[in-house]
Amino acid sequence: MSTATWSSVRALTAAAVCTTSLLALSGPAVADGPNGIDDLRGAPPAPIRNLLDEPGVQFLPRPGVPEPPQVSALSWAVTDLGSHRILAAKDAHRQLPPASTLKTLFALTVLPRFAQGAVRTVSGADLAGIEAGSSLAGLREDVPYHVADLWHGVFLSSGSDAVHALATMNGGWHKTIEDMQVTARRMGARDTVVESADGFDTPGQFSSAYDLSLFGQAGLADRDFARLAATKTALLPEGGGPDASGIQNTNRLLVGSHGVAPYQGLIGVKNGYTSHAGNTLIAAARRGDRTLLVTVMNPQSGAENAVYEEARALLDWGFDAAPRAAAVGVLPMEYALELNRLIELQMEGAVG
Repeated sequence: MSTATWSSVRALTAAAVCTTSLLALSGPAVADGPNGIDDLRGAPPAPIRNLLDEPGVQFLPRPGVPEPPQVSALSWAVTDLGSHRILAAKDAHRQLPPASTLKTLFALTVLPRFAQGAVRTVSGADLAGIEAGSSLAGLREDVPYHVADLWHGVFLSSGSDAVHALATMNGGWHKTIEDMQVTARRMGARDTVVESADGFDTPGQFSSAYDLSLFGQAGLADRDFARLAATKTALLPEGGGPDASGIQNTNRLLVGSHGVAPYQGLIGVKNGYTSHAGNTLIAAARRGDRTLLVTVMNPQSGAENAVYEEARALLDWGFDAAPRAAAVGVLPMEYALELNRLIELQMEGAVG
């Protein structure tokens, strides 16, 4: 997408960004005292101290706030999406392989560009170049799929075949990687280096708990992304027929499978695994008027389902701690506003 296009979107959303920033400052940005106002709503907030560049676990002890659970993940972060406050984190900017959680960046980049009802008849060229061992949605050559079907393949099955088909529509594999890198930079995701659009282990490819949190926050601000991230099962193709098959979301914390109980209020977002990255997960849950986002990268305990159970522990802690916790950093919200406005412009036919 051209710089001119994004400049126009920025101009159109400047007022909204300012308004949102003011609302974030006057709302529940921090808890009682110098770092928060969940119980002092309307009080002038103090600047939030950014500790995310510091190594190790970052958490500001406060009366009545439990310490975060001890988990084995190399990197993690817990964010209150209502205020964009990062409540606690460990090595949030550590560059690690993201595995299929990188598909959230792929979706942020490509999802707004094609109507969900558009049809793509999958060709052999669409499916060329898929790495051996990649997760697949089971797309078949010469079968017409709606774009919505392809996105079900991405979000539910983590299918590299679906990513390849959409990347071909977007102008090709290498162009899509370049587009994803541009999107990451626009968002301020400086830890992310994209070398493979589907997250497959590729030398030099990295992201971080902070950047994945940015991707999760921006994605949940888009209606289509949020719906896909929360979808548990689908028929592929959705319209049925002799080639249709059922698929289930591989996010065990969402659907409850393989010995993992579903998490109350979970609304997505994306899981991943490769032998190099280990298990990775972006998970969001809502209880009442509070939504939390947790990112977990590469647990080291060796326990089965560790990434899901460690995310569960961090979410439980976050819901308990959020009303009074002090923030260790903030996720910027400007890109999510730009994304929503860009989608509105595309729907109006103002942006090609």
